Amino acid sequence: MTILPPFRMLPAFRHGADTPWGGDALRKIFGKDIPDDRTGESLEVSALPGLISRDETGAGLDELIARHGRALTGSRVGEPFPLLLKLIDARDRLSVQTHPDDAYAAAHENGKLGKTEAWVILAAKPGARLIYGLAPDCGVRELRAALDRAGEQGAAERVAACFKYEEVKPGDVFYIPSGTIHAIGEGILLYEIQQSSDVTYRLWDWMRTDARGGMRDLHIDHALAVHKHSRYGGALSGAAMPFGTGSRTLYIADDNFALERLTISGGMRQHPDGSSFSLLTPLGNGRLIWENGSLPFAPGDTLFIPASAPIFDIQGNLDILKSYVPDRPALRAELGALAERVAGLMDDV
Repeated sequence: MTILPPFRMLPAFRHGADTPWGGDALRKIFGKDIPDDRTGESLEVSALPGLISRDETGAGLDELIARHGRALTGSRVGEPFPLLLKLIDARDRLSVQTHPDDAYAAAHENGKLGKTEAWVILAAKPGARLIYGLAPDCGVRELRAALDRAGEQGAAERVAACFKYEEVKPGDVFYIPSGTIHAIGEGILLYEIQQSSDVTYRLWDWMRTDARGGMRDLHIDHALAVHKHSRYGGALSGAAMPFGTGSRTLYIADDNFALERLTISGGMRQHPDGSSFSLLTPLGNGRLIWENGSLPFAPGDTLFIPASAPIFDIQGNLDILKSYVPDRPALRAELGALAERVAGLMDDV
């Protein structure tokens, strides 16, 4: 197999009217070359048509996959490209949403993938909150009744009272399986890893209007049809393990993706094995070093590690977020009793 060295990805952006809740934190905090001051999403690794991320030569991810095949993506990774990695700046609160699973999306969205996702809070103003599920005293029937009366006085308050709110702080990790009612609150900057899908069912948008007084479309019937209660409410603790001179904390390993945090003190070696690509998002400065090559990085960069990459060292004192397509049986064997602490890892056992 051809050896492909690690490389840096350059993002596509969703902005302006597409993200009326976005801001300029991606520029201020990470130096992203955002197109305007309402830029909500930096699609760091994306194969979505019209929103394809690129390497530093300008080659799109779709072109790179066509050129390198399994040497890039790995022997265990099928088609289409399975993951989408974003950085999200929520200056204002997002709409309340659900996403379908693969079966529903295939049946109702022209064969697209469903959408399970996860968030890592990178920055949050004091008291910032997100929505995760329904309040204990509000079921789907009560929510539907409140939504159906959205034009009445006090309706917005009744709808808002149906949701369950979680206060967040930097470092918190949340797992959002398909069907979970959720929304990012205002004043939050986060990392999102998800299935490669753009299917979103907007349940509630806070009666928000554009410059012409229009409101964005809602998809209430679809949103409630796919709704499921998640047992993963609240921030995840994960399974932490010593790793070299640092540590590795695995939070999620479901059928779609694994998410872990590498805490590096000086250096940490990585051994790509040809089975899956991985995506590294550093939260500090450092450098990847391999035989005959190196790649410096800064906070908020995203580094694509091909499945056929050489053994390399991460040098620095920092945390790195790592996502990839997991070998779940191997992870269960490696973790033993700790596997119970990893969201999604034991769901099919």
